[in-house]
Amino acid sequence: MALTAGIVGLPNVGKSTLFNAITQAGAEAANYPFATIDPNVGIVEVPDDRLNKLTELVQPKKTVPTAFEFTDIAGIVKGASKGEGLGNQFLSHIRQVDAICQVVRCFVDENITHVSGKVDPIDDIEVINLELILADLETVTKRFQRVEKLARQKDKEALNEFDILDKIKNALEEEQPVRAIDFTEEQQKIVKGLHLLTSKPMLYVANVSEEEVADPNGNEYVQKVRDYAAKEGAEVIVICAKIEEEISELDQEEKEMFLEDLGITEAGLDKLIKASYNLLGLATYFTAGEQEVRAWTFRKGIKAPQAAGIIHTDFERGFIRAETVSYEDLVEAGSMGQAREKGKVRLEGKEYIVKDGDVIHFRFNV
Repeated sequence: MALTAGIVGLPNVGKSTLFNAITQAGAEAANYPFATIDPNVGIVEVPDDRLNKLTELVQPKKTVPTAFEFTDIAGIVKGASKGEGLGNQFLSHIRQVDAICQVVRCFVDENITHVSGKVDPIDDIEVINLELILADLETVTKRFQRVEKLARQKDKEALNEFDILDKIKNALEEEQPVRAIDFTEEQQKIVKGLHLLTSKPMLYVANVSEEEVADPNGNEYVQKVRDYAAKEGAEVIVICAKIEEEISELDQEEKEMFLEDLGITEAGLDKLIKASYNLLGLATYFTAGEQEVRAWTFRKGIKAPQAAGIIHTDFERGFIRAETVSYEDLVEAGSMGQAREKGKVRLEGKEYIVKDGDVIHFRFNV
């Protein structure tokens, strides 16, 4: 399930440093044979303590975590929507991602110049958000003109799309992103087909100095970003990209010691992965056997046959049932056998909605 978050930001905000950390901490490519690894794509393992605990319980021959992709989007500058800088390249890359992580500079360093001459995170955010809005407005205006002709001929599908495009166009002209507009479920299908940049969910990544990463609450820039994000219901995570790049080269034990010295309980990269995962409405189920304990990514709300299909299409096609136990019940029982004896293993059918943390054994017949 290759879902990708694109990392965007103005020049010199720490975007490239963060992406370097992602690629250095990358998942072993051998475990993900179907992943296309481009120079601007970094694949990382999704940190999950539950996988380690299941490995202790089951003692499998191998353990495979689930993975997540980040795409490094070419730097955005004012005028990017009109082709300034690497504008066209950034537009083509950003259309392919599922969510956007916007890195915002929240530190002062006289040795690192700022593209606009001063550190102002809100101004930075507004430059990028406006470029995305202008790019969408150009897309929608062109589409609007084509659909308008068909709508005049009373074409039913065109009339539906025309109303949606009109709604979007008005919002964009008011500098409102598409994700802020309410649509019905049917309208959402049409909106999705437009591949608009501002329809993608947004996460703000406040990049602070090494001195402030342990306690960023005193950073006025971070507070401004949080206030801005709150207005659109977006999440903010605080990292120090420079530190992330340093710890990405350490082994697990060294990494834990380094974080402890800094007074940090969790690496910023781990926070970024989890926040991006949640932003896309993703969750994890597990399969656990002697050969392999493995984590699988799924979209929240899917039913058991579709979850089985993530492993192999034959599993979905020939789905019979799903033997399911929650992670908590399995750990409490101590083994799958004990969980069965305690009546914690359930037989779920085709209508079962898979939950985060389910440990599942699929029965199928093709």
